[in-house]
Amino acid sequence: MLCARTKSHLRGIASQKLMVSDKLQTLRVSSPGRVCLFGEHQDYLGLPVVPLAISLRVAVEGTRRADSLVNIGLPDIGSKEAFSLEGSLAYRRERDYFRSAVNVMRRAGYNFSSGFDCVVRGEVPIGAGTSSSSALVVSWVSFLARMSDEGSELAPEECACLAHAAEVLEFNEPGGMMDQYTASFGGLLSISFHPSVHVERLDANLGSFVLGDSGEPKDTMAILARVRHRVLAITRRLAGRNPEFSLHTVMCGDVDRFSGELTPDERKLLGGTILNRDFTREALNLLRGPSVDHRGLGRLLNEHQAVLRETLGISTPKIDRMLDAALRAGAFGGKINGSGGGGCMFAYAPDDAEAVARAIEGAGGKAYIVRGDVGVRVESSAAPAGSDN
Repeated sequence: MLCARTKSHLRGIASQKLMVSDKLQTLRVSSPGRVCLFGEHQDYLGLPVVPLAISLRVAVEGTRRADSLVNIGLPDIGSKEAFSLEGSLAYRRERDYFRSAVNVMRRAGYNFSSGFDCVVRGEVPIGAGTSSSSALVVSWVSFLARMSDEGSELAPEECACLAHAAEVLEFNEPGGMMDQYTASFGGLLSISFHPSVHVERLDANLGSFVLGDSGEPKDTMAILARVRHRVLAITRRLAGRNPEFSLHTVMCGDVDRFSGELTPDERKLLGGTILNRDFTREALNLLRGPSVDHRGLGRLLNEHQAVLRETLGISTPKIDRMLDAALRAGAFGGKINGSGGGGCMFAYAPDDAEAVARAIEGAGGKAYIVRGDVGVRVESSAAPAGSDN
């Protein structure tokens, strides 16, 4: 099911379509990964988030075929994918995103009379909390729109909602919409989800970040389901007994009023959720100002991390060591990135990113120096791509 605003937009999308020339040899589409500066585990609760698209990208490059076959080369993981566009597409595995995007776009009114040969390549660490899957799906959705019979270039919001439908709704997954919106819009964003989705571009001039991959495997869906279900169960119970209760308005001092209705662990989790919401609000005030207090931003990142580590329990000893090493090397602050339980952390290092990167690698991580980057980008080139490259 597509978000309501996208369904409305898609009814009139014909007026926005940019026809792609039949002479187009190769189409290349890329989308960024992301770090979540503030609001970790908040988007699926309808609370605001502050993500940043980063300069690590996933690209889809391909050409049309004369038949209905789709051949996809996946050299980064030593794999291939192939299917026919004839008839309905049944899913062959969990999170079968290449097929699900076609199904979602067909239901939205797109048609595909020819297939493609294409290659997917990425710089974003896979399965590490930096939204490699969303960067892939956003690139694939945009690629499909341009390669469709309608030949459309999607507006960022349409792209985000179609990608969210293909990645999350189609498989009844527990994730929110932050990743798809960040990959589609790009840059530094404030995204609010209540009462409807609203995206604000933030103009704050931030310096470099250092992303650190711990190499620890993570089970994103299990962690999302565990944390999300616990918080949602608490909010439903409290709202059922206290009609005035809302995560948007409740204050930390109010938690004691509900102590008789919550276990000690539930009180701790609710208090942590409220703190994270308030850190996000404080960060937004800082980022909307005429100049950025870089050390203040780092302090808020550290406070956010403390709640994620001690209350939500999603950090790991190795990631904590990587963060400590980054701070000792001069980073202003940092936190775990994504759902947690492994994967990546990042440190804000506008002064000496190289020293921070060396420190993270000394603590056992793989470091990437990154900056903010644009959203989904469509470009054509002369040389055709082959699925066997």
